[in-house]
Amino acid sequence: MFTTRTRLRGAVAAAIVTVALTGMGAGTANAATWPTLTEGAYLYSGTTGTGTVTKVDLGDLGTCHSLSGPVRSVQIANGSASLELASGAGCTGAVWRSGSLAQTDLPWAALSYRVVPA
Repeated sequence: MFTTRTRLRGAVAAAIVTVALTGMGAGTANAATWPTLTEGAYLYSGTTGTGTVTKVDLGDLGTCHSLSGPVRSVQIANGSASLELASGAGCTGAVWRSGSLAQTDLPWAALSYRVVPA
């Protein structure tokens, strides 16, 4: 037997789900600002795939590459390689690792990277 309190809780839960889904829709619209996802790996000096682009050689596994300037976002579409991006030159400092399919802003500016197996 449903009470008024149970119905009220159900209505509140439905409203929360609606707000959450609306917020997710806004995020999807924001994703349109990214460049088209292309096979390979690309580092961007700005957020959401903006600014100067550095194309990564995914065949160069394990070599540390210091960048000429910081990167703030990454896009990778490859089934066998990932990236490790480091906050310091020479692959030092905090490290963030991508998957083999990623399109995201980095948690901090990265100054170096290496290609690693996925």
